[in-house]
Formats: sequence, structure tokens, C-alpha cells
Amino acid sequence: MIFTDSAVVLYRQPFRESDRIISVYTRAHGRLNARLPGVARAGGKLKALSEPLTLAELRFYVKRGGVLATLTGGKIHSVFPTVRADLKRMHLALHCCELLLRLTPLHQASAEKFELITTALTELEYGEPTPAFSAAFTLRLMSLAGFGLDHPVLQIPPAFWERMHEDNFSNLVFDDPQDLLYLAKCNNVVRRFLDRYLTYPLNTLKPLGLEDNFEVPVLQPSAVVK
Repeated sequence: MIFTDSAVVLYRQPFRESDRIISVYTRAHGRLNARLPGVARAGGKLKALSEPLTLAELRFYVKRGGVLATLTGGKIHSVFPTVRADLKRMHLALHCCELLLRLTPLHQASAEKFELITTALTELEYGEPTPAFSAAFTLRLMSLAGFGLDHPVLQIPPAFWERMHEDNFSNLVFDDPQDLLYLAKCNNVVRRFLDRYLTYPLNTLKPLGLEDNFEVPVLQPSAVVK
């Protein structure tokens, strides 16, 4: 079977002497693993299509009854150059890709998840990353993956909870001490979920210093809005 689908490259790894395996998230087929034969050779084709943080229209070939696809071609739509040129943006983008990789099963399509990752990468490309970006992305992915919470927890106000799930990522800028407390609680919710669900830690947490941002800060009484 041969098919073409829009996809974001989430991850790549070497395979055998000169091949690569990539994990992509596609609009119509969900998460797929695909092999690129000979792409690591000096004259190998399709190298650009194997790079993480690439949005492209990809062409796949899958044998009858096969699990691993073969990437046969494609057309790049964006490589998000601004994201790649900035270390923090790139780490945050790779963090979103790893979350999608780790929290979604193979071959289960979700147009909403595809829109979530493409929206996140586009906002990182054209907007400013905010401290709430990672938590907001994770909470939304939790909901789409069936792990979302029906109601806010830890006394997070419904309006704040809704903003974390609905607002543009670049609009999630908080300066008020009380809002910063609610953001820390959202980070705490995310950390508890990831600690319980994942069998080993995310590789992209430490470069961002995110492991230090999940603790709920202790505010002085005068800083708490009544």
C-alpha cells in the first residue's frame, strides 16, 4: 500500500549501517514508524525528511501486514528555522515532540493531536515561548489522549484551568503572584501524571530545567490575592 500524508517528524535513530528509523505523527494515520534505507550514506537522499521538527507531506510504502513503513519521498512544508536557531525554543519543541511520541500509541489517528503539535511548533516559530508553554501543551495532550481531568484540581480556578487548555500558547503570560501559584500547581499536576504514567523519565525535561519548575512556590501572605 502506498499513501501520502501530512506529518511532523518527532524522532530519528540510526538503523543498521546506513539506514534511519523515524517516528512521525501524521494527520490521517496517527503515529507511524518508517525506515529510510541508505539515507545515512554520503549521497543518501531524503536526509532532510528524516530530521526532527520537520513538517512535510510524506509518501509511505507499507507491505501487506507490515508494521514498519518505508519512506519513499515527500515535500517539506517547514523546518521551523527560528526554532532551530534558538536553543530554548528547540528544546521546548523537542519536548513537545517527545511527549507526543511517548503518550500516543501507533496507528491511531487523531487530527486533533496533529493540530496540537503543528500549532505548538508554529507558535514557537512566530511567537515567544512562555513558562506556561510546556504545562499547557501537556494538559491538552493529556485530554486528547484520554488522561485529562474533568475538573480543576489543587484549587486551581476554572477560568485559569480553561485558559491553560484553550488560549494560544503565546498568550499564556502570567505576572500576578496568584496566577504564578496556579501555574506552579498546573506544573505539579503534569509532573504527577508523567511520574505515574511513564516507565522512564522524559529525555527533554532536564535541558529545559523543567524538573525544577514543578514545585509549588510558597508565597508570602501579603502576596496572595484574597
